[in-house]
Amino acid sequence: MPSFFQKPRKAIHLVPGSLSRELPGNLFPEPQTRAGGTMSMIAAFYGNKSILITGATGFLGKVLMEKLLRTSPHLKVIYILVRPKAGQTLQQRVFQILDSKLFEKVKESCPNVHEKIRPISADLDQRDFAMGKEDMQELLASTNIIFHCAATVRFDAHLRNAVQLNVIATQQLLVMASQMPKLEAFIHFSTAFSNCNLNQIDEVIYPCPVEPRKIIDSMEWLDDTIIEEITPKLIRDWPNTYTYTKALGEMVIQQEGGNLNIAIIRPSIVGPSWQEPFPGWVDNLNGPSGMIIATGKGFLRSIRATPMAVADLIPVDMVVNLTLAAGWYTAVHRPKSLLIYHSTTGGLNPCKWSEMGLQVLASFKKIPFEKAFRRPNANFTTNSLSAQYWNAVTHRAPAIVYDCYLVLTGRKPRMMKLMTRLLKTISMLEYFTNRSWEWTSANSEMLRSEMSPEDQRVFNFDVRQLNWLEYIENYVMGVKKYLLKEDMAEIPKARQHLRRLRNIHYLFNTALFLIIWRLLMARSQVARNVWLYIVSFGFKLLSYFRASSTLKA
Repeated sequence: MPSFFQKPRKAIHLVPGSLSRELPGNLFPEPQTRAGGTMSMIAAFYGNKSILITGATGFLGKVLMEKLLRTSPHLKVIYILVRPKAGQTLQQRVFQILDSKLFEKVKESCPNVHEKIRPISADLDQRDFAMGKEDMQELLASTNIIFHCAATVRFDAHLRNAVQLNVIATQQLLVMASQMPKLEAFIHFSTAFSNCNLNQIDEVIYPCPVEPRKIIDSMEWLDDTIIEEITPKLIRDWPNTYTYTKALGEMVIQQEGGNLNIAIIRPSIVGPSWQEPFPGWVDNLNGPSGMIIATGKGFLRSIRATPMAVADLIPVDMVVNLTLAAGWYTAVHRPKSLLIYHSTTGGLNPCKWSEMGLQVLASFKKIPFEKAFRRPNANFTTNSLSAQYWNAVTHRAPAIVYDCYLVLTGRKPRMMKLMTRLLKTISMLEYFTNRSWEWTSANSEMLRSEMSPEDQRVFNFDVRQLNWLEYIENYVMGVKKYLLKEDMAEIPKARQHLRRLRNIHYLFNTALFLIIWRLLMARSQVARNVWLYIVSFGFKLLSYFRASSTLKA
């Protein structure tokens, strides 16, 4: 076990100074009455609020926006920062998001949903987000709640880009927040893996070896080549630039948050929705989604992972529910110290990688993907030598054979290139598929205890209620339906295709065995003797059964 697991760094417990901002007049709104007379304090809290969401066009941001609009249709406005895109106006991008299936239920409870969204042209890579003066003034004057979801989640992102989006953008947003007189809460999204170089992680901020300010300053004058060379030394025992810069971002929050009411959400691997707005919704390839597609299509047959390690997957709707509850609690109760909330499953309802793998393969029998390259199958290997062998035999060799077939038929070879990219992506996940972590959840449990029974129902983030077998089957269904855009009515045809691949597999193995055996028979007397013995034993066994059946008759 590496030494950094045995000697964790001393944690910094955050205690901001006294809060000088006056309480807004509508901080304690009337509870919102639901059907049947029950009330949701949290849903009522977000009514008539002006909310700023960064990263609203991403997976988590979309679900957060949908939940807000559905449960608090009387909110005032949601500001979303949108990067300009060639050939598409900001309003067109908003319409594209709101017209998706994700927002179908929203339109029932909030018919004027398009009027509730106010897109603002912004680029988090630029100073002051390259925002117009009037837009900036409107945000500063009106914003009540900030949800900072924007980040780069690429594990192989260049350190300069990761620092810009995960650290500097957070720093600039804090500066903006400090100038918002009506701001009630600032909710920052980090990751449960921001301190993945420890095996037990508490709901506190851990210091980084190098101060964020020094890292930010160095990015301004170092060129890309030098940054690439020193990156391994800077990130030390973090596995990638994503987790490292997320840890730096937390330190920036601690150092420059001032008197703001801040909470940090640390989700683990964010997966498809569990229940809301419907099971299985997903729109990106992050986490296990890419592996599920590669396995279901028959490209991925071997994964380097520890079968008994915990696959700490958390449904996106549970993360959003915890986030909205934390926003309410932070604004209304104004804790004296910054609170960090872990949104993980491993401590209360663990699912191991082996269990997840078996259930995914079982789901492929019910919900097969179309036009699979090979029959879905996968095995876990725990050492690098075995992984290299299986990569050569089950991944690269079939890719080379298929490329040869494409060349012979006059087409451009592409399978080996695709397989190389796939294996590179899978290798970046190996750090997480071969380890387990322990996250404390005292703050999350405290938050749930502060919620009314109705709020616990509407904003449910109790992971103990999660049924993994049902969730993973819905996961596979969601990948097929929402990521691959495959028609569920075509499932019988996909099953027929898998049966054809099975028959080809059996035929190929039989032919290969006969060819090898024929070569052995031609070259080895021992092989011929073994064959004669097997044939002779078979005839004797057949004669015995015939004689037995004759006597019984």
